[in-house]
Amino acid sequence: MSRISFNRKRAKLVGLLGIRARLVLLALILVVPLMVERVRSLEDMRAKTIAEINHEFDKLAQRTVKAQREVILSVEAILKSGSQIYLSGARLGDACGLMRASVPTNLPWIRDVLVLDTDGRVACASADVGDINLDDRDYFKRAKAERKLVISDYIVSRVSKLPTAVAAYPMSLADKGNGGVIIAGINLDWMSKIMDNLGGRPGVSAVLVDSAGTVLAAPSDQASMIGHPVDDLRMLSAIETSGDPSNSATGRLHFTAANGKERLVSFSRVPGTHSSLIVSIDEAAASATINREIRKAYVQLGFVGLLVLLGALIAAERLIVQPIALMTAAARQFGRGDRAARVARSQLPAEFVPLARAFNAMAARLGRRESELLAANDRLTVMASIDMLSGLANRRGFQSRLDFEWCRAQQTGERLSLLMIDVDHFKLFNDTYGHLEGDTCLHRLGEVLGGIANRTRGFAARYGGEEFSLLLPNTDAGVAMTIGETVRAAVQALALPHATSSHQTVTVSVGIACTSPNETQQPMELVEASDAALYVAKHRGRNTVVEHGFVGVSDAEADAAAMTRAG
Repeated sequence: MSRISFNRKRAKLVGLLGIRARLVLLALILVVPLMVERVRSLEDMRAKTIAEINHEFDKLAQRTVKAQREVILSVEAILKSGSQIYLSGARLGDACGLMRASVPTNLPWIRDVLVLDTDGRVACASADVGDINLDDRDYFKRAKAERKLVISDYIVSRVSKLPTAVAAYPMSLADKGNGGVIIAGINLDWMSKIMDNLGGRPGVSAVLVDSAGTVLAAPSDQASMIGHPVDDLRMLSAIETSGDPSNSATGRLHFTAANGKERLVSFSRVPGTHSSLIVSIDEAAASATINREIRKAYVQLGFVGLLVLLGALIAAERLIVQPIALMTAAARQFGRGDRAARVARSQLPAEFVPLARAFNAMAARLGRRESELLAANDRLTVMASIDMLSGLANRRGFQSRLDFEWCRAQQTGERLSLLMIDVDHFKLFNDTYGHLEGDTCLHRLGEVLGGIANRTRGFAARYGGEEFSLLLPNTDAGVAMTIGETVRAAVQALALPHATSSHQTVTVSVGIACTSPNETQQPMELVEASDAALYVAKHRGRNTVVEHGFVGVSDAEADAAAMTRAG
């Protein structure tokens, strides 16, 4: 009997503890331990935050040093490349012109590239700088004496009249008989931008200094320090005596500044230079900020506790009880077979809207999903037929279009012409200017062919490598020859430099074939005929248009074409 009474009292208590009361109780169970833990964690925050700041700035300093080193390596690579290009151009009789055309000077961390002769006079420059002699510059002397890349201290450039650091590379490394030096001005503004992630923190200063202690770069909020010695030169002395000056690893030391404040100093030397990245943290200023944050956190903690209790009551009614009732009613209606049953989303809180939307749009979403899959499949089919470099169709797309136009020409009895187009001496172009310029060249040719294809209602494709094709439906041999000459002239009109070509610009050879498709022929016969004409065009000196079957081909030319194709 007592057991039954206990169960009744328990059921009554559970009834009183509805979802509202349960949420309040749950909020208290969750919030009280969190508040206790928060109070304890706030007291531990001071020491941990200082350690985290130190660790964070160590990592930021290492990444910044790495970024500065990458800039130095980039400048070194450009100077090495410029040295080779200049020496190669000297053998061709146009050293300066070739260097200006080939050495990139539009990088944000480089101002000017100059070639100095053995007496320090400017022999070549990326821009007109006049008659300047730099034989008195320390970097010029060191580069010649040490025969390696040298990075100068802070100077004011005689070329740009701006503060800079100069990278100097002896050309004797590429040619022992050449006593010249190739130099590049390093943009200190760019070096400062790399350091912006170290700025904007109270009590923290970050500077990149040269061997004399002059500030080369600093975050934007400390830019006024650039060009001036560091605030306390005793700090540099402490850094120099803290380890091997050639050591590029990050070091750390405690230092008492001239104003008596204790500072934690982290430093990293930039490999390959005499520069050092110095991050200095005023521990007192950092702690003051943390103390203010802790006091604010206590106030916020009490306020949040009160809001949680009030919010639990409001949320129970408006955000949970009412939406659950609405969703339950709609689910019951849908379960009784009413497929038009929907939840009125306007009556629901935002948290329940996604669930109601999923419930209401389930059938429609399945239909859309099928449509999306079909559309995605179509897009993939199109992408598989496009050459991303030239923007034209690829070989697969060309073959599909050729088969289509072949069948249509069989039905209509129309003529079908094909132009096979090959870039002359493209391997030499790549060897001279690099594959990046080669890709740019193919892209420009793709634009030209695409425009001609649109005007002639043709179909242009990249057949492979440096070879393109232009399919011309309902076009006879005479018109195809005219269009072929248009292609040849349009490419030559681009005036893309090609120093190793006899034409000094990029040119193409064009082979043309024309036929009336019938059941006894295959589409590949048209490709082979135009390909044969292309090789004859190359044998005749390139930058030429040859039509298969209408232009006489001598036995010698045919043999040469066959040997070229076999090779």
